[in-house]
Amino acid sequence: MAVNRRMRNCDREWRSRQTLKVREHSVLGPYVDGLSKLAVTSYKDIESLMSEGNKSRTVAATNMNEESSRSHAVFKITLTHTLYDVKSGTSGEKVGKLSLVDLAGSERATKTGAAGDRLKEGSNINKSLTTLGLVISALADQSAGKNKNKFVPYRDSVLTWLLKDSLGGNSKTAMVATVSPAADNYDETLSTLRYADRAKHIVNHAVVNEDPNARIIRDLREEVEKLREQLTKAE
Repeated sequence: MAVNRRMRNCDREWRSRQTLKVREHSVLGPYVDGLSKLAVTSYKDIESLMSEGNKSRTVAATNMNEESSRSHAVFKITLTHTLYDVKSGTSGEKVGKLSLVDLAGSERATKTGAAGDRLKEGSNINKSLTTLGLVISALADQSAGKNKNKFVPYRDSVLTWLLKDSLGGNSKTAMVATVSPAADNYDETLSTLRYADRAKHIVNHAVVNEDPNARIIRDLREEVEKLREQLTKAE
């Protein structure tokens, strides 16, 4: 099991320390070049790394929130299950990836009273969320069969590029939307609900990727077992 440290958008302090590039592997898909992977053996280890990531995350006070998130956060967990077949002496691995994403909320500059770096951060957040909305709409249209070849703008933002496999790939994805009960936030609440409702229309068909050789061995073994049962019944 391995855990990827958090990556943050719009974080001026982080950028001054280190700039990480997002690249795409021909098989593994989008990844952050130079991001460290740490081995863990328990939930306690995972919780510790998540806490460390939260400490590094940028937050700042605005007129709407005393601890407003100024960045998105992505925490990735890779689970590896090693299988060993005693009969054949072969071994294989099953690998699963879990992405936990905490999106910063969209902002209206007039309400937040943001200026300078805070205003720039809010602008970058809104831009990435807008791109995410366009990606969701394109994927929802494809799922509805409206336009199977419709272009999906994953690369228009770092956020959507990193979440490419989670949004429209071989995956199962759940979205939790946070809304405000205050009448003053009616427009934001309505926009968020529309956002989430659109995401519900995305249909992914997740399947377990399996090594071709392992599948052949498994199929042959099942066939042998069936033949043995038939021979036993015939006797």
